[in-house]
Amino acid sequence: MARRRITGPAGSARAAAGEFGIEELSARAYTIPTDAPEADGTLSWEETTIVVAQARSAEQVGLGYSYVAAPAAALIEGVLAAAVTGSDAMSPPAAWERMRAAVRNIGYPGVAACAISAVDTALWDLKARLLDVSLSTLLGAVREQVPVYGSGGFTSYTDAQLARQLAGWVREGIAAVKMKVGSEPERDTERVRRAREVIGRGAELYVDANGAYERKQALRLAELFWEQSRVSWFEEPVSCDDLEGLRMLRDRAPAPMRIAAGEYGYEPAYFQRMLASGAVDVLQADVTRCGGITQMLQVGALCAAAAVPMSAHAAPSLHAHVCAAIVAVEDIEYFHDHARIEAMLFDGLPELLEGALRPDPDRPGHGLELREPDAERYRV
Repeated sequence: MARRRITGPAGSARAAAGEFGIEELSARAYTIPTDAPEADGTLSWEETTIVVAQARSAEQVGLGYSYVAAPAAALIEGVLAAAVTGSDAMSPPAAWERMRAAVRNIGYPGVAACAISAVDTALWDLKARLLDVSLSTLLGAVREQVPVYGSGGFTSYTDAQLARQLAGWVREGIAAVKMKVGSEPERDTERVRRAREVIGRGAELYVDANGAYERKQALRLAELFWEQSRVSWFEEPVSCDDLEGLRMLRDRAPAPMRIAAGEYGYEPAYFQRMLASGAVDVLQADVTRCGGITQMLQVGALCAAAAVPMSAHAAPSLHAHVCAAIVAVEDIEYFHDHARIEAMLFDGLPELLEGALRPDPDRPGHGLELREPDAERYRV
């Protein structure tokens, strides 16, 4: 499809007049095999599904996506398309409210939230393209680039695979790397020690248990991880729903170690409860789950008000622009699985340079374009 930019005063006047309606909303699901078996403390997988949403207005197309089960695509093309088609493309938050109301009887958390997240991101991208500005410019950038940490180190990896991946990120200039723990607690301290050996003392080492440990077990391991390997970030040492357990870990873990959680939050109230309980040193949020850009901005405001730093979970290419506009954000998770898929399916990825993602201020929207011929082979 040819894509015509609506630039200059004429485009701005049409936007102000509310002449840009959402004309069409579509979605496709793609399932991509992993490049090796992947597992964490509580789950294993050999493929990942991404649902891509596209919203059209005035010959411009906005794009968003979520890592979610394939039925989210049908929800987008059915319930959500009916809710937003014809509404003002200049008002993504208004469209968000319509979508939220439309899924009342379906249930919001989970698949519906991820579907809405994908559409909301597509609508913000569409608005920026209609105005011929980058998404970070539209949102109000506070920084030109956002640091990342390398994330992978799956429990299914051999020691050699683990060493190669983590050390490779450090050589590329990424200052912190994260590995999975929890599937074999009796081996975790040794795996973590080996990871520290291969990355050296100059890089930060993070671990992620995905809620696999019990409270006292997690506390003991926190002490060992710090004493033996100087682990400075312990993610989901216990279930993210166990706010008392997270608070206990935050209070009693070695002082330099930070407790992180929040990636499974679907709405601001979830994050507000986590912050109010004092459960985390770092609050994580995921734009592909938490309600898209509309709600990601609200979570950022909650973090700023609570003086708690925010970290973006996975989906690095989508997070680059929005995180450039959130004051509380300190970094983005450069998750191996998602970074690989995004490079396979999209053109226009933000540049990764010296350990930071730099969104292109000269490309309209977030700059991502789906390579449909490459994606088609994985279509569900």
